[in-house]
Amino acid sequence: MKRDTIDKLCCPFDKNDLDLTVVTKDTTENILEGFFTCKECRRIYPIVRGIPIMNPDEYREFSLEKPLLDKWNKQLEGMKIENFRLIEE
Repeated sequence: MKRDTIDKLCCPFDKNDLDLTVVTKDTTENILEGFFTCKECRRIYPIVRGIPIMNPDEYREFSLEKPLLDKWNKQLEGMKIENFRLIEE
């Protein structure tokens, strides 16, 4: 995912801005892994192989996203994920 694409994205549910956490980039600074977090509703959207996963909740399967989120535990900074939203532990 190219950095200039990021400015064009917003939360598909409430249209608020997203915070970006980058986990890995390639040699040309394209984002390969990371996640977006909505500033308002706190939904989390993973970026996998450069593609943001921004489907409605009912079309997402947490069991498929969980291994990635577990891998990114350090970047989550002690936050827990419940119903695709970041919550304080």
